[in-house]
Amino acid sequence: MAFVLLRPTTATVSFPLKLKHPTSNSRNMAIKIINSSSNTTSTGDNGNRKLPILLFDIMDTIVRDPFYHDVPVFFRMPMEELLECKHPTAWIEFEKGLINETELARKFFKDGRDFDLEGLKNCMRRGYSYIEGVEGLLRGLKQNNYEMHAFTNYPIWYEMIEDKLKLSTFLSWTFCSCTIGKRKPEPDFYLEVLRHLDVEPASCVFIDDRMRNVEAAKDVGIVGLHFKNADSLRQDLSLLGIDI
Repeated sequence: MAFVLLRPTTATVSFPLKLKHPTSNSRNMAIKIINSSSNTTSTGDNGNRKLPILLFDIMDTIVRDPFYHDVPVFFRMPMEELLECKHPTAWIEFEKGLINETELARKFFKDGRDFDLEGLKNCMRRGYSYIEGVEGLLRGLKQNNYEMHAFTNYPIWYEMIEDKLKLSTFLSWTFCSCTIGKRKPEPDFYLEVLRHLDVEPASCVFIDDRMRNVEAAKDVGIVGLHFKNADSLRQDLSLLGIDI
């Protein structure tokens, strides 16, 4: 998947924060950066770039993850047994783009047993759906011209999500582990995002349902929000001055 790189900018202008009780290091860092009456920064010929840039995890943040809900039923085994039987690194290698789906099928189970790969893909495809309330939230952010990117650990099967749910209506599939070759919470993945976007860390807001990924974002200075549900995210974004 080709990336469209944005023209570098030396401007450092923060979005206006409205946090009443900032507690995390990343939020404290963000509030110390120069506040502006306008949440845009000049990007030369590209015009004005609205800040903050929003980075969304996908699975169980925007999209329901079938792996935990549907895949054990597909294999006719409880989750505990599935986790015990599956290869310890095959899925991770698939997420990082190190192996293709044919290789995944060959080594998915530790004992090398065969299974219906197309059946598994159909199971996953059927299980993809928007988390309740999130589609409307994304639509509101898009209407207010916020720049949004996927920042996700997921294999090439993200294309099946796109085919079904059309997430590109709202955001760009810019930072997928299968195309970058890195996974959260590896610090290098976050730094790669910042290099690509060419903005200060505190000009980015990262949303993820896994706290360890949020903490890794905070460690590099990105504002991190722990996703619980659409309503709580709406409130958290509002505290940051992000209009929906």
